[in-house]
Amino acid sequence: MTTGYCVKCRTKREIKGATAVTLKNGKPATKGSCPTCSTTMFRIGKG
Repeated sequence: MTTGYCVKCRTKREIKGATAVTLKNGKPATKGSCPTCSTTMFRIGKG
């Protein structure tokens, strides 16, 4: 699974429901939510 930083929890956690997205400049990114607080998490780069 992909891990990312949750701004609300202030810890690194696994991204729940991670989906691959592409930014406007063509770079890959991963978008999902925090399993604890359900805040949207975002990570730039390959997961």
